[in-house]
Amino acid sequence: MFPDPKHTAIKICGITQEQQARDIISLGADALGINFWPKSKRYLPIETAATWLTALRDQTTLVAVLVNADAATLDAILDQHLVHILQLHGDETPADVAALRQRGALVIKALQIRDRESLSQIGSFPCETILLDAYNPGLYGGTGETFPWELAVIAQDMFPEKRILLSGGLTPQNVRQAIEEAHPAAVDVASGVESAPGIKDLALVREFIEQVRLAV
Repeated sequence: MFPDPKHTAIKICGITQEQQARDIISLGADALGINFWPKSKRYLPIETAATWLTALRDQTTLVAVLVNADAATLDAILDQHLVHILQLHGDETPADVAALRQRGALVIKALQIRDRESLSQIGSFPCETILLDAYNPGLYGGTGETFPWELAVIAQDMFPEKRILLSGGLTPQNVRQAIEEAHPAAVDVASGVESAPGIKDLALVREFIEQVRLAV
């Protein structure tokens, strides 16, 4: 189950290489994000991902990162059972989420949050898990900007039935403080543990995971 209610879960996003995926699983990450948005710096074509993702399904939780995906992309991912969860970063509506859930898909809706007022949209999405990311209009799929952690606290108070994931600008240096201030169900990192887009620095990944586990 992701996120696991027994501890703050860790999702390492933007994985592009099979061996790095296996290494990160061995370091203790709870989930891996695979970016299927062609405009992303961490884009991995479905055809490439299909050659190794299915071998990892029993070892971790796999999450497809999508932005306004068309029907053919969704069908390819769902029909091949490439991942466990769809994470939607685009302009997907509550109706879009409901339709995917009717197909049996587990969905995380990512929302760019500007201020307290913009938190109200969380309640309209019929999925249990919401990822909060920094507000960057016109930019999708994670920008590395730091999310205002206090808004995550407010979001959880407003919607106690939701599982809140925290993203945006997390690094090994700040993730422990972020957890202790915001108490998210999970944290999500991409650029904060990279040596280059799509290439993870395993030492940073290890340090990130250690800092998460030290948080109280």
